[in-house]
Amino acid sequence: MNSEASVEDLLRLHAPQVLGALVRRYGHFGEAEDAVQEALLAAARQWAEQGVPDNPRGWLIRVASRRLTDQLRSDEARRKREEEAAQLSPRDTFTAPAPGESRAPSDDDTLTLLFLCCHPGLSAAAQVALTLRAVGGLTTAEIARAHLVPEATMAQRISRAKAKVKGVPFRQPGPEDRDQRLAAVLQVLYLIFNEGYTATSGSALHRSDLAREAIRLTRAVRTLLPEEGAVTGLLALMLLTEARSAARTGPHGELIPLDEQDRSRWDRRAIEEGCALVEKALSQGSAGAYQLQAAIAALHDEAARADHTDWPQILGLYDILVRRTRDPMAELSRAVAFAMVHGPRAGLAEVASLEDRLAGHHRLDAVRAHLLERAGDTEAAQAAYQLAAKRTLSIPETRYLQMRAARLSST
Repeated sequence: MNSEASVEDLLRLHAPQVLGALVRRYGHFGEAEDAVQEALLAAARQWAEQGVPDNPRGWLIRVASRRLTDQLRSDEARRKREEEAAQLSPRDTFTAPAPGESRAPSDDDTLTLLFLCCHPGLSAAAQVALTLRAVGGLTTAEIARAHLVPEATMAQRISRAKAKVKGVPFRQPGPEDRDQRLAAVLQVLYLIFNEGYTATSGSALHRSDLAREAIRLTRAVRTLLPEEGAVTGLLALMLLTEARSAARTGPHGELIPLDEQDRSRWDRRAIEEGCALVEKALSQGSAGAYQLQAAIAALHDEAARADHTDWPQILGLYDILVRRTRDPMAELSRAVAFAMVHGPRAGLAEVASLEDRLAGHHRLDAVRAHLLERAGDTEAAQAAYQLAAKRTLSIPETRYLQMRAARLSST
């Protein structure tokens, strides 16, 4: 427990619960978050040298609460609000309980904090940044590096997000908007995962820190909401997708498409867990987008070889998915499945129907190029690969698409 990795894991685990405890009592989201960060830094130093206390969460709450109290007292204008907030809770609510006692805040604070960070008044970018900072425990510098923006820019984004949620009551949404708010939380977690699994820009295809953090946070949500099919489905989808990460790139960072990957490098343990979660998710009410996508991912991962893939069943699942979501990217993936069942020319007709909705998107050009190549139209495929390479911002994707085009020019 005294290892550096164990201390970091403990801090990640308790940080949102400690922040939730302070916000619940004092309000002042921004100031509370700063106090928690100071307590986490103090813990990282002290615990590494002196060992982890018997009640780490209570220790963090006590230290963060003391620092926040000192901060609030230093501002005369805030003193009255602090005293009013203190009257709302019993005097000993936030003292550290003895080992084994359960008076520390509930894990539900993590979910409440996620609802706050994904408040509908924030943009998607702000929701992601605030979630990574407040719930994920990443530093501003780490979040900035992950999104390839200057640290000062990310600091401003997080600061503006904190200001917007200032004064928002720290409680979970009521039944009238709970499903909508939970959907927003899951969307943010999926955005974080997707940015980690396939970076939209930059030199790296995969940012494992973001993908792992999204999985960790989704696990935390599922612990609190084990019967929510969408949560179970999202976790399954992440695990089944991330299971292929080791085989997605070659020794020089080059992209390797799914049908050419060395499947012996896939994470079988993650696949087994993901498939079990898919079965659970599909039994938890009507299947939504995450459950259906997870079921599709399971069919890919269960195939021992690419030519063993059950494309008719995948197409059937995509048919249901696009009817329920009308998501153009899902329709594009369905076009690939349609081509695998009915032939590349039939798939190209499906792609053509998406021209207006996905105009200028590199993935549309890449899929068209792939199907044209399968249909034997080498010249048109080469042009489509080149166009896709110009439109993507991802360096590994650019190199892969250029390589495909070059390979066709030499045939």
